[in-house]
Amino acid sequence: MTTQQKNKYPQRVRNELHFRKLTVLRVERIGAAFQRVVLGGEALEGFISQGFDDHTKLFFPAPGTTFVPPTVTDEGIIWADGPRPATRDYTPLYDNARHELAYDFFIHDGGVASEWAMQAKAGDTLTVAGPRGSLVVPEDYSWQLYVCDESGMPALRRRLESLRQQAVLPKVKAIVTVADAAWQDYLADSGFEIEWIIGHDESAIAAALQAVTVPAEDYFIWVTGEGAVVKSLTDNFVTGDINPHLVRSQAYWHRK
Repeated sequence: MTTQQKNKYPQRVRNELHFRKLTVLRVERIGAAFQRVVLGGEALEGFISQGFDDHTKLFFPAPGTTFVPPTVTDEGIIWADGPRPATRDYTPLYDNARHELAYDFFIHDGGVASEWAMQAKAGDTLTVAGPRGSLVVPEDYSWQLYVCDESGMPALRRRLESLRQQAVLPKVKAIVTVADAAWQDYLADSGFEIEWIIGHDESAIAAALQAVTVPAEDYFIWVTGEGAVVKSLTDNFVTGDINPHLVRSQAYWHRK
């Protein structure tokens, strides 16, 4: 392993925790399967997200109820009385120039976040917490591999949009599995190579990974999706020849 490679390890950073009550500015349909909700407001001041796959926690109160965001003190988080609303983790898409925070919701039946996004309108409010920390992954690895399903597509889109701004474009390969081929439109303008697997065939994803040749150095690998699938793929793909410090594997959801 070269010194150059060691100096390019991803770095973890901590952020000060804030609960922000934000206002919906607009709602946009940005693909066959994704609804974008754009948020703003004074509470967004100071927002920071340094990792492309950061997670923020979104709070969805039950209809007819009001959620009072908790107070963060040196002793911890002080919650108001009453039941706490349902929460979901989502990738923040922050536009610093416009000072707007967007979330791309994958639309599916039975999802509390999905249902909220489909009904959201300008003037609605949403409480957002975090990100509490970030994994800052250098963008100049010469070879990069990304593997995900629908749940990871917003983070992948954020990453690819950022990589396109590099003076020297890295070699990037993405393997993305979706249930419906129409959902590919979300990444239609990625500018990088994407291998699509339609139907969530785990064996097909594994086969696609096995066909990949990882270079000896200057690489980064990102694998996300359903927990059991991520573990299986990582266990079978990340061998002794691959530096685990250059692999980011994370469950974005768990099959019930």
